[in-house]
Amino acid sequence: MEKIKFTRDQLKQKVQLLEQYKRYLPILQLKKQQLQLEIAKYQKLMEEKTQIFEKKQKFCSDWIGLAKVDKIELRKWIKPTKINLTSKNIAGVELPVFLNLEFNPIDYDIFIYPLWADKAIDYLRELITIEEELKTIKKAIEILKDQLRITLQRVNLFEKIKIPQAEEAIHRIKIYLGDQFTNEVCRSKIAKKKLERIYFLQD
Repeated sequence: MEKIKFTRDQLKQKVQLLEQYKRYLPILQLKKQQLQLEIAKYQKLMEEKTQIFEKKQKFCSDWIGLAKVDKIELRKWIKPTKINLTSKNIAGVELPVFLNLEFNPIDYDIFIYPLWADKAIDYLRELITIEEELKTIKKAIEILKDQLRITLQRVNLFEKIKIPQAEEAIHRIKIYLGDQFTNEVCRSKIAKKKLERIYFLQD
């Protein structure tokens, strides 16, 4: 615990600090609640998108198998050329938001590629898009959890250390100053009685 100066100035400083801590703590607690709520929303979204991804993955495995059998190269058409993201602010935290993927335009030789290639490419692009969206959601959850950890540390710091320390310091300073005042009053009374005795003897 920090060294306390038993002065009126120190008492004033500690009272001001305590007021600041008590104003700031509810803000931190609100941020904690917002982060927890947002994490729950993102985790639910993650579950929903994962289910969609797994269903599409099973469906697309047939197209991949067919491409292998026919020795058709599809990677060029399903590899993203650009990932478009934006961001949003939640409780003072910047989170990535997935928009879409850009791909090379399909311009293969229709005499070489089979008729099913267009559909296969479309389905595989959808699968890759959802996979990239899942990565963005996972990243957002990681950021939110990290911010929640920091916020919880600050809440605990204020609740368990800063506020109790300030209250304890204020209590001790008030007792000390009260004792000092009592001692001064006693000394003043003793001095007054001495003066009265001196005057009495002189008379």
